[in-house]
Amino acid sequence: MTRISRPGFATALAVAALSLVFTTGCTTKKYVSSQTQPVVQKTNELDDATAANNRAIHEVDTRSQAGIQQAQNSANQAQQSAQNAQQAAGTAQSSAQDAVNRADSLAGVIANLDNYKQAGDVSVTFGFNKANLTKSAKDQLDQFGGQLANSKNYILEVTGGTDSVGSTEYNYSLSDRRAMAVVQYLASKYNVPAHKFYLVGLGKDVEVDSNKTSAGRAKNRHVEVQLLSNTADNGAPTQGNANPTGGAPSGL
Repeated sequence: MTRISRPGFATALAVAALSLVFTTGCTTKKYVSSQTQPVVQKTNELDDATAANNRAIHEVDTRSQAGIQQAQNSANQAQQSAQNAQQAAGTAQSSAQDAVNRADSLAGVIANLDNYKQAGDVSVTFGFNKANLTKSAKDQLDQFGGQLANSKNYILEVTGGTDSVGSTEYNYSLSDRRAMAVVQYLASKYNVPAHKFYLVGLGKDVEVDSNKTSAGRAKNRHVEVQLLSNTADNGAPTQGNANPTGGAPSGL
């Protein structure tokens, strides 16, 4: 049996241990590498995905901001157009009001109308303390307005009235606004020149019916329009009444 000396045995043992360490170290590094490589790859993929998402979010945000700005610009343009239209309408309305012939009383209208005779009329009523036209009032004015296209050398006498509720001055103003509402409707829908209107706000001075009853007060909240034709140019006028029933039902 071969004997190994103690120094040789120690050396061999050391070499074997060192070999085992290197072998184990290499095995451990390979294991760690095999385990960490997928993690690193996944991390890189997540980084790429995050970067892509950030770019997409930035693009969406950019498009959104552009869309919001475009919508705001469109809204601003629409608002400006509406303001321009409103201003134009206000100017036209002001011009129409300025061009309308006004009188303080019926005598002021009739004074220079010797050659004019009534050719038609209509009367519409208003709600309490209101100056806006109801649907019924517009329908009646449409019946009346249909004959204006065939009329020549005419004028329209427009008189507004109120019931007895409220002060005299307030009712003058209210009757004037009611008469002006009728003037504006006929002027805009039937192209009646403003100078053909003779407008009088009578307030509560002239009663159509008694102010002692609600039905009578409803009738007094009215505007009457008379179509006056120049008989000197047109011969005898044709008598007619665009509202044979005498106005809208009371109580509007």
